[in-house]
Amino acid sequence: MNIIPAIDLKDGKCVRLLKGDFSTVHRVADDAVETARKFLDAGAGMIHMVDLDGALDGTGKNRDIISDVITKTGAAVQLGGGIRNMSDIESAISTGVRRAVLGSAAVTNPLLVKDAVRLYADRIAVGIDAADGRVKTRGWTSDAGLDYIEFAKSMESFGVKCIIFTDIDSDGALKGPAFDRLFELRKAVSCEIVASGGVTSISDILKLKEAGIESAILGKAIYAGLIDLKEAIEKAG
Repeated sequence: MNIIPAIDLKDGKCVRLLKGDFSTVHRVADDAVETARKFLDAGAGMIHMVDLDGALDGTGKNRDIISDVITKTGAAVQLGGGIRNMSDIESAISTGVRRAVLGSAAVTNPLLVKDAVRLYADRIAVGIDAADGRVKTRGWTSDAGLDYIEFAKSMESFGVKCIIFTDIDSDGALKGPAFDRLFELRKAVSCEIVASGGVTSISDILKLKEAGIESAILGKAIYAGLIDLKEAIEKAG
């Protein structure tokens, strides 16, 4: 099982949110490049980065920082937030992003997913963010009117090889992942599933691993000192 530490960016700062609520934003690290280096030193094979400004309004104010993380550390970066069209995908890939994550755009423009997968294959992932099993878009502020399982199935039918599932009610709450929803998703699709939101302990990781979840994103639990990243990677391997 892969453990993927997270760096979320807002106004150029490394931050975390509670349940996607931007009013709860707080800074958790001083420098994205140094934070990425620490994650790599602990054994991380990939870093999950989210451009929160991009998720909200499509602005690219954090692009230079993302580029610096890639060029200065050599990290394999999985990037989400504000990737809304083919130009955004091409820009991310040309910057060195290993995997571009389509979120809201996958809901509003499914044909983009088909075209992106055709061109970039497994360098494209789809992020499904849900509350009460309902898909949310635009930085988790809008209800897309879709069931997360049915949406996941449709994305897999387009050739998507990786789905990043975030349970909004669990994200940043440090109360454990949405195991039931993740396990239902595991039954419904055969592609790689990346669990995001609520992973708080080694036991959470082992439970996900036992259920066949291939990867887990760790964010607040690392910054809060609840999980040692190196230990998590060793236990998950």
